[in-house]
Amino acid sequence: MTQVFDTVQEFRKKRDEAVATIRQKTSMIPDALLILGTGLGQLATEIEAEIEIPYQEIPHFPLSTVESHAGKLIFGKLGGKNIVAMQGRFHYYEGYTMQQIVFPVRVAKALGAPLLLVSNACGGLNPDYKPSDLMLIHDHINLLGDNPLIGPNDDHLGPRFPDMSEPYTRSLLDLAQKTADSLGIHVHQGVYTALSGPMLETRSEYRYLRLLGADVVGMSTIPEVIAGVHMNMKVLGISVITDECIPETLKPVQLEDVIAAAKKAEPNLTRLVIGTLAAME
Repeated sequence: MTQVFDTVQEFRKKRDEAVATIRQKTSMIPDALLILGTGLGQLATEIEAEIEIPYQEIPHFPLSTVESHAGKLIFGKLGGKNIVAMQGRFHYYEGYTMQQIVFPVRVAKALGAPLLLVSNACGGLNPDYKPSDLMLIHDHINLLGDNPLIGPNDDHLGPRFPDMSEPYTRSLLDLAQKTADSLGIHVHQGVYTALSGPMLETRSEYRYLRLLGADVVGMSTIPEVIAGVHMNMKVLGISVITDECIPETLKPVQLEDVIAAAKKAEPNLTRLVIGTLAAME
């Protein structure tokens, strides 16, 4: 795909224009960027909102085109922390470049956010996982066929070759697990993989992904995490299993089923996110 930013200077100009527009509306310094995945937008209702900014009002922001993605930034309080939440994310299959997909993460970092908390809806490859279960991501496999760091590197953002030995911050993973245990919420820990979509995978593809060591499969999250790690952000990822991707018992899946499973999981996801944020120092 053609890149959005041909030069570092062009990227900085567009990022700074987006930041300036947001700063005209709020002076909040966020403690975290929260990205809400498919069917998980209701978590945003728990935020004590200071202001909501539609994406179309922010220069150079992409627009959400997927059902259940509202398409706005919400600044407010959640778990006692200052939060900027993306109610609606961007996907590679929508036709956006990797740089467009991670542009909001770059903007959030420029606004002062040191932490990225990303959620997603995904299919369960691990036979122990059931719809509406939660999984803390401890690693990922990038099968999207692209990467947001391809192109000119801005050394002020991060190194040319960022280390990915711990993309999901171990201390945050441990804190989220401890929080889940204290709340009586059962969570898995596993490996997330992403493919471009938008079609779901075949039986043989699911077998292949299981052989690679993936526990769940989705179409998002990894680009944002790569950008966050590049900028030295701490990262916590939570997946909601919305369907079973077991080749031997595979059944057709509709978007309505995915959203219904995500909504069923939202109360536990909400409690887990709020509890983890509240426990952060």
